[in-house]
Amino acid sequence: MTPHSDFRAIAVVGAGAVGSFFGAMLARAGHRVVLIGRPAHVEAIRRDGLQLQMKGATERVAIDAASDIAAVRGADLVLFCVKSPDTDAVAREMAPHLDAGALVLSLQNGVDNAATTARHVRCAVVPSVVYVATAMPAPGTVAHFGRGDLVIGSPEPALQPRLQAVAALFGSAGVPVVVSADVMGELWRKLMLNCAYNAISAIAQQPYGRMAALPEIRTVMREVVEEVVAVAHADGQPLDLDACLQAMDKLAPAMPAQMSSTAQDLARGKPSEIDHLNGFIARRGAELGVATPVNRTLHALVKLAEAARQDG
Repeated sequence: MTPHSDFRAIAVVGAGAVGSFFGAMLARAGHRVVLIGRPAHVEAIRRDGLQLQMKGATERVAIDAASDIAAVRGADLVLFCVKSPDTDAVAREMAPHLDAGALVLSLQNGVDNAATTARHVRCAVVPSVVYVATAMPAPGTVAHFGRGDLVIGSPEPALQPRLQAVAALFGSAGVPVVVSADVMGELWRKLMLNCAYNAISAIAQQPYGRMAALPEIRTVMREVVEEVVAVAHADGQPLDLDACLQAMDKLAPAMPAQMSSTAQDLARGKPSEIDHLNGFIARRGAELGVATPVNRTLHALVKLAEAARQDG
């Protein structure tokens, strides 16, 4: 029996590691969920269910899956989890199938994805900050390594009751959700952490703990954070440098074995989101007249590594 909820049907668009994890948590709590993802992932789920690896055990989660974007039709809540470079194209493709009254949560890295999606769809789009460590070791399998919570928010007063309903929905599935009046500030702080860790982890193919153990790397990470904070200030986001540096210092001890999503993409020969992380800071810095030499260099090195792997 489906538990009571303001949302009758939930679709996860771009069901990779993050989308599959949150979809699985909702489905195992009894909510109606469809994962929309790549054919191999979908076929494995249809055959064997979604294998959720968490807390040292593997659980089979019964959940619907589809590879056609049209499966979003009828959903009143959409978790939009596609990689940042695909946002524009997938939002455009999704738009004709969306119910006008649906609510879209952008569960993506970067600070500009919700605005990009909103240009194409006729329903409300809400930015969300995702804090979770996950991976997909094989099609049909998602592994959870740490955290699993969200921060959501919108300046629109009319949306506040629906945001509280989203928080209640996820709460029923054991996923903490904070409704924040400063979700854009939260997104910038998450971007800051991604810029500090992702590219270096990717280039060296090393986990966070090993990175932070080297004073030379910590110095580079600090310079990255200083540049992100400077760009944020110029863009109207008053990030606190000391608080950002403290958050940077805390992440590696909390997740010492974690490889960044960019490192995972590089290892698999997949395009990364680096253009929307350090690359975004380099572009926005140039537009605002803020120098970002460290972010620009890390962006260029990841692009080189991507090109080398694609050529190979």
